[in-house]
Amino acid sequence: MIFDVSIDATINAAVNGTMTTNLAQHGWAGLQTLAAMFPLQPPVASSIAGDIDRLYYLLTVITLFFTALIFSIIFYFMVKYRRRSNDDRPPDIHGSLVLELAWTIIPSLICVVIFVWSSSLYIRAYHPPANAAEVFVIGKQWMWHLQHTEGPREINALHVPVGVPVKLTMTSQDVIHGFYVPAFRVKKDVLPGRYTSFWFEATEAGTYHLFCTEFCGTSHTEMIGWVYAMPPREYAEWLANNENDEPMAQQGERIFNHYTCNYCHVPDGSGRGPSLVGIFGKPEKLSNGQSPVVDEDLIRRALMEPNSVPVEGFAPIMPTFKGQFTEEQILQLIAYVKSLGSQERANAK
Repeated sequence: MIFDVSIDATINAAVNGTMTTNLAQHGWAGLQTLAAMFPLQPPVASSIAGDIDRLYYLLTVITLFFTALIFSIIFYFMVKYRRRSNDDRPPDIHGSLVLELAWTIIPSLICVVIFVWSSSLYIRAYHPPANAAEVFVIGKQWMWHLQHTEGPREINALHVPVGVPVKLTMTSQDVIHGFYVPAFRVKKDVLPGRYTSFWFEATEAGTYHLFCTEFCGTSHTEMIGWVYAMPPREYAEWLANNENDEPMAQQGERIFNHYTCNYCHVPDGSGRGPSLVGIFGKPEKLSNGQSPVVDEDLIRRALMEPNSVPVEGFAPIMPTFKGQFTEEQILQLIAYVKSLGSQERANAK
């Protein structure tokens, strides 16, 4: 949580009596100042954060309302219908259709509203726009390694432009981690051996906390960082000042050629393996009858366990690269495949 006033300054103000004087002189304004010093929630700094907060407030109000209502009724019945003598016998009650319909229909409608609202937020949070900028994330004990598609690498820090959707594609090098930015109200587990993703769009320039939310070992509490949301012009300047790193696609192409993958995966489809041009994001027909969409996980599986992805029309001759690529190199290869364009392959089938 980011405070506009440091804790030391707040303590000094309290000791010197300035806080008390402020409250006495300015009343409500003083209370607002005190509340600003000790915020009850993180800043609202992303396009979805406000909607998530409103859903949270709704759930809180509903919970408090029904808790108060139920306990009030319990205590009222305890007093009104208590047994006053050993001869007391309550009258027979044959039920109330109106009451039974009310306590069935009203909670059902509340559940429907909560389900529709939360489902729409979930779908929105995990389906990034097509034009989202992409950042690749690797969690490792105990740090965050991030790389922009343009090339710049960061450790425990992420620079993003305000007003631009940013998609994070994440994996873990060792154990389960959790990528969490409270100000953006986004959190996703980072898993070894597979990819997870989510997106956000920063709406306010500032510096925001980044935490790991899964206990990942002895130094888990040190696995923290910062997200720097910057105006687009400042972000462009930051990128320009970090041009020493090659774009990820170029790094992936160099790895691709170094391991002679280009001998089999020829762009025109004449090689012993399928062409990779325009393949990403489209279904690929396999010899086992399946047609999975080519995504990050499928590319990773093809590298680590090639026999599990037998492409129709090609012999299963690809060797495994398990243990030969680092997580960073695999992500660079994925960036290269993505960069091969959206046009149909030359040997379209």
